[in-house]
Amino acid sequence: MDIQITGRNVTVSDALKEYVDSRLAPVLADYPRIESCHVILAHEKYRHIAEVVLQGRDKLRAEAAETTDDMYASIDAATLKIDKQLRKSRDKMIERHHERQKLTDVEGSPEA
Repeated sequence: MDIQITGRNVTVSDALKEYVDSRLAPVLADYPRIESCHVILAHEKYRHIAEVVLQGRDKLRAEAAETTDDMYASIDAATLKIDKQLRKSRDKMIERHHERQKLTDVEGSPEA
């Protein structure tokens, strides 16, 4: 999947691009339903902000933002947040589908 990286008031260097790819690639590999990923890196005064926006199939949308005084720390924290959100979403979906029962299990098998 292609990860789009946007910089606001910051120049996105090759090192930053590689770091974002190395942090997000393992997270996104576990979730094949994700279609697009957009990372926004911003710098305001002393704050470094990293935002991650994921869009997927079946109304899946996850956003995470983190602000610290170091850009790499912001990327790490935002990646952890997005991973936690995706894991929770997947667990909810699995739990919801496990509660369903097949009609044959409920009625039992017909005995002749």
